[in-house]
Amino acid sequence: MSDERERPDEEAPPDQEAMAAEWAKMAGLDPEGEDGGGDEESEAGGDPVGDLDAEWAELIRNDALAQSEPSADAAAAAAEEQLLSQEEIDLLLGTSETQKERGNSVLDLLVNPKEVTYERLPMLEVVFDRLERIMTTSLRNFTSENVDINLENITAQRFADYLRSIPLPAMIAIFKAIEWDNFALLTIDSPLIYSVIDILLGGRRGTSPMRIEGRPYTTIEMRLVEKLARAVLRDLEVAFQPIVEVHFQFERMETNPRFAAIVRPDNACVVFNMRIHLEDRGGTMEFLFPYATLEPARDVLLQMFLGEKFGRDSIWEGHLSREIREAEVELAAVIEELTMPLRETLAFRVGTHLPLTVGPDSDLILRCGDVPLFRAKAGRRHNRVAVRIEDRIEGDEA
Repeated sequence: MSDERERPDEEAPPDQEAMAAEWAKMAGLDPEGEDGGGDEESEAGGDPVGDLDAEWAELIRNDALAQSEPSADAAAAAAEEQLLSQEEIDLLLGTSETQKERGNSVLDLLVNPKEVTYERLPMLEVVFDRLERIMTTSLRNFTSENVDINLENITAQRFADYLRSIPLPAMIAIFKAIEWDNFALLTIDSPLIYSVIDILLGGRRGTSPMRIEGRPYTTIEMRLVEKLARAVLRDLEVAFQPIVEVHFQFERMETNPRFAAIVRPDNACVVFNMRIHLEDRGGTMEFLFPYATLEPARDVLLQMFLGEKFGRDSIWEGHLSREIREAEVELAAVIEELTMPLRETLAFRVGTHLPLTVGPDSDLILRCGDVPLFRAKAGRRHNRVAVRIEDRIEGDEA
């Protein structure tokens, strides 16, 4: 029976034996001497299965670290993607050749900004709205033509930038605000000048005025424009009258902006641009007020509406005034004040005599707190000590 049981093992197919040898080799066993090899490895303290597990665990841990931490090459590539090229930097700062030719460099705009934001003066806008209506009537009487005036825009800019923006030829009237002791400008452009001159000298209606370039304005032309400027300044006084009393005095007329400097180039100014239509003709008139000129009337011009009182309520003021008059105060009649060393004051006892220098007819001082109010005389009335007020103590005497 034993021979029959062992026969199947001896007759095992060769492919199963090769497979068993291969698995034994992968497991680190000797297929020809399993007992001997196992004893030696056990004596040496080795565990082939445990070593294989440790190697697999190390490989898995290294793969996880590689996925969680990007490589140095990947980090460098990402950093290069975030950096701007020199062309992109020039385009951003406006230092490229194209933008330099256009003159719109960002650095130039930061260093020399043309549009400057300053505080808004609401009442000044109301003044020029009134001037628009007043000038419509006065210029109609001045030119005997139908006049249409529009306040186009209000801008704040530097004085030097405004002088560079004046379209030449033009006439610049310099006038002075008497009460404010400072100057302002009235600029009349060439189309309006020739339109007014043509109307005043009897030009035909429906024809555009002849504009002669390349020559200075004649004396007659300047006199006529000066007359127009004086009429406009009178209307400007009337427009300011409900808000602040100011008179404008015509100083001189200039045709070169360099001779019309009234403030420093960097000073802030507010410019009002008015478009004047005379039938089918017309032009532009601009008023320039430096903020330094408007400073004396700044509090009034900052009001949002006419008659505004900043932080004041007439009802509350009346109530507070009535309550203050009903308040009780302590009034003291001071006979005399003495100045003495502290050691003498510490020596005071009951019965100490203090000699005074006043007499029965000397004046007393009536005080409310620390404020002296009146001089008075001491006396008696209905068996009571009384004082009679003689005169008031003024602030300088106190």
